[in-house]
Amino acid sequence: MSLSPALRRGLGLTPALTIFGLFFALPMAYLLVVTFWRIKRYRLTPDFTLSNYADVFGDYLHALGFTLVIALVIALITTALAFAIAYLIRFRSGLFGQIILLSALATLFGGYLVKIYAWKAMLGAQGSVNLLLINLGLIDEPISWLLYSPAAVVITLVHFMLPFALLPILAGLRGVSEAPLEAARDLGAKPWQITRDIVLPQCRGSLFSAFSLAFLIPAGDYVTPRLVGGPETFMVGNFIENLFVGRMNAPMGAALAFTTLLACGIVLVTAHWLLGRALTPKWGR
Repeated sequence: MSLSPALRRGLGLTPALTIFGLFFALPMAYLLVVTFWRIKRYRLTPDFTLSNYADVFGDYLHALGFTLVIALVIALITTALAFAIAYLIRFRSGLFGQIILLSALATLFGGYLVKIYAWKAMLGAQGSVNLLLINLGLIDEPISWLLYSPAAVVITLVHFMLPFALLPILAGLRGVSEAPLEAARDLGAKPWQITRDIVLPQCRGSLFSAFSLAFLIPAGDYVTPRLVGGPETFMVGNFIENLFVGRMNAPMGAALAFTTLLACGIVLVTAHWLLGRALTPKWGR
């Protein structure tokens, strides 16, 4: 008895769906239930309450807004840089494109913490960045705010996320055909017009994938703000860690985590809508 194509596809997806359910869906569902519980006498007590979410909006709304702004800045810078590098590899570099790609991907082997400590050393008062600026005569004394500031978090996470954003954008640009580009050049279109009207609309999905990745990971990061951000750059991930580990308040930490997920989802939906409107070809409107 032969199986239908739909049934064969379902059976093929069974292992992946099982792993997804056991290691992602069920833990997330349990954590969502915990957000409505409370802590009584240092014990996790099942009890339906909305007080955890009320406390989140009362005590952590500023931290959530600050985190979203930092993550949005990182995502925009990372996506723009990744597109510029991918465009160079795809259309401008010729045989050197693979060398550029390999150089960009080589940074993946450095490790997450290695990159953080590298930037911590470079951005310090005696770091290479300040020494270079002094030797060039641009400054007279080290810039103190380069380290332990939001700028340090942005620089570090942009460097970390850049290779991850580069790959989906480059994959999207690989699918752009040369024929419409040549036709546009023959008709007198300028390079920026070709990029805006032909290249960008065809890799809209890749741009959104890169933006989403470069936004979500920084939004949940707590190591980088702690090591290079300083005491004034606490992001929501630091508060979530403190609620779970320091204060042993799992319901509050879970509520803050799910509120952050919801806020990130709203940002991504808005970004997808804006990107769709901005990159819809004129002939498709």
